[in-house]
Amino acid sequence: MIKLNEKLFSIGYLPRWIIFCIDVFILLVANLLTHLILISLTLGLYQTISVLYQYILVLLVNILFFGVFKTFSGIIRHSTFIDAVKIFFASFCSFFVLSIINYGCFFILQKKIFLFPGLIISFILSFTFLFFFRIIVKFAFEINATDSKKLIRTVVYGSDANAIAVANAVKTEIPSRFKIVAFLDKSRHNKSKSILGLPILYKNKKASVLLRSLSAKTLILAEKSLTKEEKIKIVDDCLENNIKVYVVPIITDWENEKEISKKIKNFEIQDLLERKPIILDNKIISKQISSKTVLITGAAGSIGSEIVWQVLEFKPKRILIFDQAESPLHKLSIDILKFEKNIEIIPLIGDIRNKVALNKVFVKYKPSMVYHAAAYKHVPLMEENPSEAIFTNVLGTKNLADLSLENNVRKFVMVSTDKAVNPSNVMGASKRIAEKYVQSLYFKYKNDENKITKFITTRFGNVLGSNGSVVPLFSEQIQKGGPVTITHPKIIRYFMTIPEACQLVLEAGSMGKGGEIFIFDMGKPVKIIDLAKKMIKLAGYEPYKDIDIEVVGLRPGEKLYEELLNDTSKTLPTYHEKIMISQEFEEDYDENLIKIANLIKITKCSNDLEIVIEMKKIIPEFKSMNSIYERLDN
Repeated sequence: MIKLNEKLFSIGYLPRWIIFCIDVFILLVANLLTHLILISLTLGLYQTISVLYQYILVLLVNILFFGVFKTFSGIIRHSTFIDAVKIFFASFCSFFVLSIINYGCFFILQKKIFLFPGLIISFILSFTFLFFFRIIVKFAFEINATDSKKLIRTVVYGSDANAIAVANAVKTEIPSRFKIVAFLDKSRHNKSKSILGLPILYKNKKASVLLRSLSAKTLILAEKSLTKEEKIKIVDDCLENNIKVYVVPIITDWENEKEISKKIKNFEIQDLLERKPIILDNKIISKQISSKTVLITGAAGSIGSEIVWQVLEFKPKRILIFDQAESPLHKLSIDILKFEKNIEIIPLIGDIRNKVALNKVFVKYKPSMVYHAAAYKHVPLMEENPSEAIFTNVLGTKNLADLSLENNVRKFVMVSTDKAVNPSNVMGASKRIAEKYVQSLYFKYKNDENKITKFITTRFGNVLGSNGSVVPLFSEQIQKGGPVTITHPKIIRYFMTIPEACQLVLEAGSMGKGGEIFIFDMGKPVKIIDLAKKMIKLAGYEPYKDIDIEVVGLRPGEKLYEELLNDTSKTLPTYHEKIMISQEFEEDYDENLIKIANLIKITKCSNDLEIVIEMKKIIPEFKSMNSIYERLDN
């Protein structure tokens, strides 16, 4: 019997024709009962047509409206109020049409086909039986799918339509994961009320206390009005008390409960960095990109690829995606072509250090906008390989900037880093040298009518989830069971998400008039050890008990904290609250050109020590930290 039950409830969704046949059978039963009721009332039936033809007519009219309202197209176990409405209208329209036929026959032939009370009884019974059939099936599947011992007792935070949709989705989810035991609301107005037969608790205490009183182990955040601060406070409280937190986006598709349940996911560290949505000046950005040719270097990287996707939204004529990484570039071009057929996507394999190859790209395609995201960015690696940092970050940028100027590119936007400010490592210093060159190039030719290129630099901190960043590393270490490694217990960093950073790059590029270094509002700094602890807890583990945290020491060139401005710089506001302009000392182009040419010459023929010595001459504020080059600063 148990095996039969399991087989019955493991059946997939029934085909529509089977549901249709069941509905017709129910209709037959309803009309048979109607006939029996009428006979029991000793009412004389009309003999205009035989009883058989009467009920064939009833069936045909009902079947017609089953088709019109698609009453059999829904998934029975996921029936909703909308399905009940469809059945009601189908039954009522059948009743109405049969009534018209009945009285039409009376006016023409002076005889009725049906007793009017019989039509009313048939309508009531048909609707009731069809509706209850769906309720019974839905209830049976819910009971079968719910094994209270296995399901996690869960509370939904919220009591609005979004929270109700989530709760309904959880109840119908197969296989089931959660057992909803209550709703939690920060408003006292809903106190002592209930939703879906479950109590609404007023959050007059910490969420963890209320959940423990219900023996709940999980909280699903479904409240739309929660601020970032409130959300962080709730999550911290739950994590401290070993309560797992899930999050779900705002629901817009109220009918598709299966899809809603799929969107319930573990609360991730990115969710704690949610800020107000960035509002872009789309008209200005579109004016510069729409129907134009755009070149994006480093296009296969985490920043470059996001810039590609965002540029696509503004409908350029052509996008040149340039990178030296063959496989990631190929994958990106394939992914784009799946979604975008009207914009020409040209993948270009190449190295920005090769000026001859780069020049061919500029001459052939004539880009009007360049987003330069190609760079070596890993601090310890560049500390070991300063020549590669110079060739890519300095020479590569110089090649692109020079060619942009020669080929009348409208705007050149360089993606830089906060590590370029008071640099403590080779990577940061190489990016600062590149900044100086790009900025000085603009001021050299800004009054030359034949040179139209506007050079703009954008500078921001760590990007959450980018290749090689700390969050993917911690995630990988947690999945392997630890330990999670941090370099220093006091180290702090600024974070923003990849989409945020790239949105601001596009905005800064559009507002730039030339020569600016734009810096972004990165929010509050995050202590890396706190980040590690929170990520471990979000994964359902306890720091130092389930997964250890090891301090491995600062890496070569690493600071305890990063800066967005050097000691002598000031900022100017812009019309965008998250973007400021750094007022840097205006560099002399000819002097920079000589210094950089000499640096490149030394890089080609000298050792690492001599290369770094030359870098320190160009960037006097470059003071090495935790590095073999520290002795050069004495």
